[in-house]
Amino acid sequence: MNNSLTLNRNQLKYLVIAAMLIDHIAWAFVPTDSVLGQVMHFIGRLTGPTMAYFIAEGYYYTRNFRKYALRLGIFAFLSWLPFVYFEFGTMPVYLSSHINGEQQLEFNLHFGVLYTLLLGLLAIKLWDSKLDIAYKILTIAALCILSLFGDWAIFDVLWCLFFHIWRKDSTGKWTSYCCVAGSYIAFLVIGSGSWLGSLWGFGVFLVPLLLHFCYSGKPGCRHPINKWFFYIFYPAHLAVLGILRWMLFPECC
Repeated sequence: MNNSLTLNRNQLKYLVIAAMLIDHIAWAFVPTDSVLGQVMHFIGRLTGPTMAYFIAEGYYYTRNFRKYALRLGIFAFLSWLPFVYFEFGTMPVYLSSHINGEQQLEFNLHFGVLYTLLLGLLAIKLWDSKLDIAYKILTIAALCILSLFGDWAIFDVLWCLFFHIWRKDSTGKWTSYCCVAGSYIAFLVIGSGSWLGSLWGFGVFLVPLLLHFCYSGKPGCRHPINKWFFYIFYPAHLAVLGILRWMLFPECC
């Protein structure tokens, strides 16, 4: 690993958290087809894959897998309300009116990236289990299907898994990463109907450069704030941005 720029794990996490904030500000307030919107979303592509990398790292170094998974699960649930409000301008549980006048309780089952990262962590655990390879693949495929309810669906599950499988094989790691990244770009192009409208997605290809050339492999300061900051910041910033958008553009919510 080339350590000419020695960013430790904490510094790198704060860097991609800032990238996430820039990305979400753009989703809330900046038109995606504008130059500024494209640049902000391009920067934001650093976050999902890098966090997947650190999930694989966390799995390798954790002393207690259950506590690690439980922590992700709790904050994934706590992020449900702010994520849905940020994305859709509604509550995750609401009453809907039907034609016959009856009201029915509805659930918006869309979750943030912590949910998808949790599934990625479970995929790693399954891969390391003693299950037959066919069952492993089928179960991981089921996790990918479940991830469709989350942000960075499927892609972050696979990145978590491949970062773990090829942890000590740089060629395998970045080849598999780029294959998934290529699928991500294809998904964006199909969804938007044009290459031009999907240029921001190519920001995912900055991640190998960032991790290979800028990450020192060192954890950094072990103060608890560095462990808990992302878990707390993620739902908090979604709630703040969602409220700000509602205040400034109530017609959008």
